[in-house]
Amino acid sequence: MFLSIIGLVAAGLTMFSFLPQIFKVLRLKSTRDVSEATLFQLSAGVALWLIYGFGKRDVIIILANGVTLLSLLVLLFLCFKYKAVDSPNSALPK
Repeated sequence: MFLSIIGLVAAGLTMFSFLPQIFKVLRLKSTRDVSEATLFQLSAGVALWLIYGFGKRDVIIILANGVTLLSLLVLLFLCFKYKAVDSPNSALPK
């Protein structure tokens, strides 16, 4: 029972860990300080954890990594959406 509680708390913290970054990007409309390479690597790792969770039929692992992967994909989408805004040439008049 104790380990299940630890797992649930860990899952909750993991699932919502990227929300502050997503809100910051949306507020600033900039991803200048966000590393796309890190997000890709982390997304790959989380996707593998998700596959592992399905293989083990572990709801906590599936839920935590499913929501985390969704958050990472949203953040990656925002990186590409705001990339033009962050480029050095975007401040130059056309």
